[in-house]
Amino acid sequence: MQLCRVVGSTVSTVKAPGLAAFKLLNVTPEKSEGPEFVAVDGVGAGEGDLVLVATGSAARELEATRGLAVDATVIAIVDPARRP
Repeated sequence: MQLCRVVGSTVSTVKAPGLAAFKLLNVTPEKSEGPEFVAVDGVGAGEGDLVLVATGSAARELEATRGLAVDATVIAIVDPARRP
């Protein structure tokens, strides 16, 4: 899993079967761990959100993504850190 920031979205009017209900989000690793990439949105994230992204076979472990051609899925929106 990677901690990433949502920096935009990818628009696709034609998608593979099963992907029609998903938004495609452009995400960038938070710690400069690599280039920007596209992830399927499994939680309703939006631009600017800090998110947790599952990649590889783990991206297909959600009930909604099981059996789909998915390599990266946003699985959580990270809450802002609280400081006392």
